[in-house]
Parts: sequence; C-alpha cells; structure tokens
Amino acid sequence: MDTTEEHQKAVRAVLDAALAEGRTALTAPEGKTITDAYAIPTPAEGLAECADEAVALADRIGFPVALKIVSPQITHKTEAGGVRTGLRSTAEVRGAFTGIVTNARAYDPQARILGVQVQQMVPSGTEVLVGTVTDPTFGPIVAFGLGGILVEVLKDVTFRLAPASRDDALSMLDGIRAAEILRGVRGGAAVDRDALADLVVKVSRLAADFPEIAEVDLNPVFASASGVMAADVRILLATEAPARRRTYTREEILVSMRRLMKPASVAVIGASGEPGKIGNSVMRNLIDGGFPGEIHPVNPKADDILGRKAYKSVMDVPGQPDVAVFAIPAASVPAALEEVGRRGIPNAVLIPSGFAETGEHALQARIVAIGEEYGVRLLGPNIYGYYSTWQDLCATFCTPYDVRGGVALTSQSGGIGMAILGFARSTGTGVSAIVGLGNKSDLDEDDLLTWFGEDPNTECVAMHLEDLKDGRAFVAAARATVPKKPVVVLKAGRTAAGARAAGSHTGALAGDDAVYDDVLRQAGVIRAPGLNEMLEYARALPVLPTPRGDNVVIITGAGGSGVLLSDAVVDNGMSLMEIPPDLDRAFRAFIPPFGAAGNPVDITGGEPPATYEATIRLGLEDPRIHALVLGYWHTIVTPPMAFAELTARVVAEFRAKGVQKPVVASLAGDIEVEEACRYLFERGVVAYPYTTEKPVAALGAKYAWARAAGLL
Repeated sequence: MDTTEEHQKAVRAVLDAALAEGRTALTAPEGKTITDAYAIPTPAEGLAECADEAVALADRIGFPVALKIVSPQITHKTEAGGVRTGLRSTAEVRGAFTGIVTNARAYDPQARILGVQVQQMVPSGTEVLVGTVTDPTFGPIVAFGLGGILVEVLKDVTFRLAPASRDDALSMLDGIRAAEILRGVRGGAAVDRDALADLVVKVSRLAADFPEIAEVDLNPVFASASGVMAADVRILLATEAPARRRTYTREEILVSMRRLMKPASVAVIGASGEPGKIGNSVMRNLIDGGFPGEIHPVNPKADDILGRKAYKSVMDVPGQPDVAVFAIPAASVPAALEEVGRRGIPNAVLIPSGFAETGEHALQARIVAIGEEYGVRLLGPNIYGYYSTWQDLCATFCTPYDVRGGVALTSQSGGIGMAILGFARSTGTGVSAIVGLGNKSDLDEDDLLTWFGEDPNTECVAMHLEDLKDGRAFVAAARATVPKKPVVVLKAGRTAAGARAAGSHTGALAGDDAVYDDVLRQAGVIRAPGLNEMLEYARALPVLPTPRGDNVVIITGAGGSGVLLSDAVVDNGMSLMEIPPDLDRAFRAFIPPFGAAGNPVDITGGEPPATYEATIRLGLEDPRIHALVLGYWHTIVTPPMAFAELTARVVAEFRAKGVQKPVVASLAGDIEVEEACRYLFERGVVAYPYTTEKPVAALGAKYAWARAAGLL
C-alpha cells in the first residue's frame, strides 16, 4: 500500500506539531488524520466543543453514537470516565457530553479539554488488536491478536518486523492460539481475512515510515465478514531517536571475517613464557595445536617466548598479521590497540575482562572509538578467545579442541563456552569453529552468521545469546543463511520478558521474549528451549537427511514407547502418517497377530532382529513414508547392538541407493543401549537412550528448518 506525498505531508504536520508542544500522545482527531492518510478504516466522527455541536454531529453521523473525551493530558479515557457508548437520542448525547466533561475535570483538573469526540458506533464483530511498538532490539514491530478488555489477560498476540508483507500478515492471523475464532466457530461467519491482513500491512507501514511513532494501538478492531473497523486509535510518540550504530556491508564483513577465521599470521600481545598466565596459555594452544601460520609473541620484557622471537611492540612485527590476540590488562588495551590500528592489523581479539561488564563503560567506548578510527574489528572484550578448527587455530586460554566437523558454535558467556567445549568433546562432535563474543563491543552474531553462512566447512550454526545489538541485522543474516543451512539459537533471559514499561496494550504485550520468539521464527531460526537442546540440535541436524514430505511413521517394539513417541511427534510440529490399506497389509505381514499395524507400527518386544529389519526396510522403501521414528525395547531376543547394527546396515544400504530419509531412534533398556546409541549416531541415525523426547525433538528441528528453507 502506497500513500501519496500529500498524505505523507499531512501525517508529518500532525507529528511535528505534537512534538513541538512536547507531547508524546496524539489526540483522537490527530489520530483520525493519520489513519485517514493510510486508509485505515475508522468510524465517522467529529469534534464537539459544546453540547449543541455534539447533538448536531450525532444527527449528521447517525445514531447510535459514542462520545469520548479529547485531551492531550488524558490518555486513558475510560479510567477518567470519559467514554459513553450506545447513545441513541439527542437527549442522551446532551447528557453524556456534560457528564464526560465533568468527569474529566474531576480526574485531572489541570488537563486541557479540547472537546468531545462524537463517533459512529462500530458494527459488531470479533474484537482484535492491531498495533505497533518500537522494540529496542528490532525497531518497529507490528502486533496482532485478540482484542478488547481481555487482551492483557489472554496475551494471545503475535509479532512481526515492520513493515510486514501480506504473507507475514496472513501468517499472523494463523499464528494466534484463537485462530479458529477468525475462521468462524459455532455457526458464526468467518472474518474478512483479506481486509484484516490489509489492515496489519497498513499499520506496519505507518510505523516503518515514521520512526517518531513509538506505539500505535488499534484496540478494539471489530472484524467481521464484511470488513474491519478500528473503534479506538491511540498513537504515542518517541521523544528521542535511537542511537545509530556503525554498520558494515556484507562484503566488508566477509573480508574481515575471512582474515579472522583463516589467518596466515597472528600476533599475541602480552605473550608470556610463564606458565599460569593467559598469554602463555594462548601461545601454547597456538603452537601445540599446529597452527601452520606465523605466530608472533609481543612482550617488551622478553626476547624469546616458547622458542619464538619476541617483539617489543606490535609495530616491530614483520609481515602483515591478520589478527592481534590481546592478553594484557584492560587498562593497557587502548594504547596497544592504537598501535594495532596504525600497524594496519584488521582484527583484534580482546580476551581481557574489566570493561563494560564491570561498569567500565567509558573504557569500552574508548576502544570502540579506536577500532572505528583505524578500521579494526573487535572480538570481545571479556572472552575466552576462539577456535577455527579447519585452520588448526586455537587462540584461547581454555583447553584445546581439534575435532573438525560441520558445526559452528558461539556463546556470549565464557561459562557456556566451556560447556559447549565439554559437550563437543564428550560426544565427539566435529566443529568448524567455537567463538566467544563476550561484551560484543563490535563483532557480534550477525557478523559471525554472515561468515558461517558462506563458510563451506560449516553445515549448522548454533548460537547462545543473551541479547542482540542489532536485531534487524541478525534477521537479515539469518534469512540469507537459513536457505543453505540450519541456524539454532538459545536465547537466554526469558524470565525478564515484559519488564519494560509501556504506554499501550501493544507495548505492554511486547515483552522482550515474546518479540524474540516470533521474530526469530519469522527469520527461520530454530529456537532451542535450553542449552542441552541447542547442543543436541547442532550435533543432530547435520547428520539427518532433509525430509521430502510430512509423513512420519513410528516403528516400535513397545506399545508404551509408541504412545510417548506419538505425543512427541505432534508436540514437535510433525504429522503422523495415515497408513493406507495396502501399506497396512504389508506391515502386518511381518508382525505377530497380537501386534498392531497402523501408526505406530507395534511389532511387540519378543520379535527377533529379522522383524525389526523387515519393517524398517519397508519403511525406507515405500516412497509415501518420509521419516522414520524407531522405538527399541531391550530384550535378549534382540540385544541392543544387534538392533543398532541391523538398523545402521539397512539405512546405509538405502542411502547408497539414493534413498535419503531421516531416521531417529529411542532405545529403552539397560546400560548397553548407550553404546548402541553411539554406534547409530556415528552412522547417521540420531539415537538416544532412556528418552522418547530427544530423538523426536531433533527430527522436529530438522523439519522446522526444512520448512523455513522452503525444502518441504
């Protein structure tokens, strides 16, 4: 929807006039001017300064009408007794006018009363809310949900970045829990979805066009089969423009990240030959890890460190280093960073603590300014360093890790970084990189995601984060990456949601976590509920082939696990296949009479390995089945390793023929099932002992990515 230049000017005039008066809330007539400019349906109305004018307006508009107080100082009109609805005669209008003005003066004696708004009563319909709010992370976002007085109780609201596309808007209508109400329930007519989606798009465009608008609140909007109409409009203004952060082009990010992640030469500022010092640990990890490039220790008090010539200053280092790793106290960083900048080194890895995380915001601002002045990208400060395994690079003071693979892992926290490292080691997960972000003074998740999206050694990206500095930059990077590889995010801090003060229903509902949840989903990101899930998704997703359809079949040796697996399939957003008669007969040919076909296929616990093999083989060869969930029950008839070996063999046989279906397995039994799960995982079957939830959750994550990537 395009607004004319004339309409844009009309909105600009209203906003400028209100801001010039120091107001942060528009009056109802001002709101009407803005909604008219954007063709947002609102009732016919007018402003009356006396009871006679109110009667005349009511006659012109047509009864019934509503009356609402108009005052820049009274934003909550109902609380002030400033609203009367359903007025059906001139006598009722005259009395309501007097009562409203009296109530308003009693509510706020200092308020400037501009008059009373006389408004057409809105046709009945389903009450919904459409609004916008300026989020500190993502900027303008649009909200949609059930409206009316229960909106903050039910909190059935969904969010998208503004401006929203028509597809975004339609997905919002389907994204609330009460979506069925919009489709018509108990004989009621469905609402006009096109008109409602059009309204969401228009309101989102208004917020995107005018950054001065902090919040828009249309509540209630009455939606019916004949259209939509906003009964009440509330618009709040921002008094300060958000601070602008320096941005980089995609090519600039890739150039600097390439030198950071694939350096030919590294300088270690604060290198030490003394065990127990961070500068010593970094040097040892670089040397012992087999980094093939040049390693230049910098220490004004040493001539030689661990067999390498030491330099008094980074200015003396030969060649052109790609990275300077800092292992010196925080107070010494600015001067050394100046030298790094003058030396033309493009990346600084700042391990030291003692910056913004300890209240030293000025010190952190200083290093950011130095980095911007010289074009040095900063990783950190307050980090454990980073690993780039395909380059044999371990630039950290933590334990080394050298198992190469396709998983890139990042964390904002050092402690979480060590948990990531331990998980990778215990599970044998191959990683392409592990990166600490710490205070994120400069480089952050969108820079790393831009790089990992292009990195041929990375198949899956998993990120722990507590916040995003630039949510829109992250979304852009995610949207560019998700069609090629999965992105998993663990967003910490859910319990802080909603703590921000807000001036409207929309603002009150836009808790940090609610917005993160919807916007990350909009970007195609898989959100992990916890640390273990993030790590398990990262390990499993590269192993599982991409499903080609929605039909999931469960084959199990235990009826109880079949029920739990069925629940997990539905809980994780997948569909149990309805087994057609011919396939049902084919399964029944392999299972005992007291077993059960259908879905789950229950072969019972006493069956030999041949029954498992025959049913798994049938599941893989039938093209109507797209994914298999296996439930194994430990028996002496079919020991765990016998199950694991036959399953891996059959899956490998079909993959060699080009049949690539995801297969996950839940193994219930004694401790021998642990070895069987390891065996299966190493051979492309995602398997877990003692749980029905984990393997299905991993499969659900693969399905979620396949949908986001447009592969289903």
